[in-house]
Amino acid sequence: MTHTLQSPPSAAALSASIQKGRWKTVAAGFSVAPPPPAVNFTLRRSIPRIHASASSSSSSSPSSPSLGAGENNELDAVSAFSEIVPDTVVFDDFERFPPTAATVSSALLLGICGLPDTIFRNAVDMALADSTCAGLDTTDSKLSCFFDKAIVNVGGDLVKLVPGRVSTEVDARLAYDTNAIIRKVVHDLLRLYNEIDVPHDRLLFKIPATWQGIEAAKLLESEGIQTHLTFVYSFAQAAAAAQAGASVIQIFVGRLRDWARNHSGDTEIETAVKSGEDPGLALVRRSYNYIHKYGYKSKLMAAAVRNKQDLFSLLGVDYVIAPLKVLQSLKDSPAVPDDEKYSFVRKLSPETATHYNFTNKELVKWDQLSLASAMGPASVELLSAGVEGYANQAKRVEELFGKIWPPPNV
Repeated sequence: MTHTLQSPPSAAALSASIQKGRWKTVAAGFSVAPPPPAVNFTLRRSIPRIHASASSSSSSSPSSPSLGAGENNELDAVSAFSEIVPDTVVFDDFERFPPTAATVSSALLLGICGLPDTIFRNAVDMALADSTCAGLDTTDSKLSCFFDKAIVNVGGDLVKLVPGRVSTEVDARLAYDTNAIIRKVVHDLLRLYNEIDVPHDRLLFKIPATWQGIEAAKLLESEGIQTHLTFVYSFAQAAAAAQAGASVIQIFVGRLRDWARNHSGDTEIETAVKSGEDPGLALVRRSYNYIHKYGYKSKLMAAAVRNKQDLFSLLGVDYVIAPLKVLQSLKDSPAVPDDEKYSFVRKLSPETATHYNFTNKELVKWDQLSLASAMGPASVELLSAGVEGYANQAKRVEELFGKIWPPPNV
């Protein structure tokens, strides 16, 4: 795959383009509790979203007792420390178990098209009936327009259904082009959201954590446009994302573990393993401590959490996306204060982060060259695979739209 690397526009140029279009951006204030993170939609049975309790504030002591009077099961106990997010929500259960935040993605669009009776299908049909898109000259531009319109229409519906933020996937085919990412967010997605009166503080834009994606996030955040950097598999990516001011940084714990089981030659992973640590959990801990020790605004999201022990090891991280089977097990298990197997004690906190030591090599101002040098084979391979997977899904959506356009009754 060949990618063209271009110099990003200046923040001033971005600001001028926004002001020229009279688009209103609202800066995200993270000194107050942010809305919960995004959740993906698939076709499996779900349980309700879980909310962090008031005791998840930064004032919690890592050595303080974890079980309160109202915490009757393990799910209550862990929710006192981190925002716990189910990783799936079934369409049929949407009203019965409404999430408080959501992600709109190419995968969600494929799911909607496969289920014509969903509450979101009209949003897709209306996008395919858009006369502006239909009037474009080329097939590629027409399908791209339909894609943007559909993802924003569905995002607009989700904003009405959830009280928190909606994270909108930015086309991963642009992941290696800073200018293209910014144009997609500002000139396409935000413009469309503005047309349907969606406040910008209700939105996140989900961007792969390539160097070009990190640079795009930096410029977007400078204009108050909230970003969600995903496919983070190394400390260098996490630190660069924090320096860029990304609102949310997403690390996939289990995927790093899977890579470590079947590969070798990654210094960062081997260092964690030699010290007796799980590489995914170690990356979350190091990234959390870096963010909080040096006062970055980013919130850290741990994804691909595979079991209860993973979750207990990360208590205190901002967000945890957990499988339904793990959440159901937590819900069905009574919280025992002196449990011998699991300890309901906050493992991560801003206070303990101040005592974490970083090397001079970890405290550099990250740029494209230093990031490329620091990323080992695990993060290079997993980032590339993630981008390719998202890009293929976007392509499938456009191919499907080409087959079903125009929709019935249009």
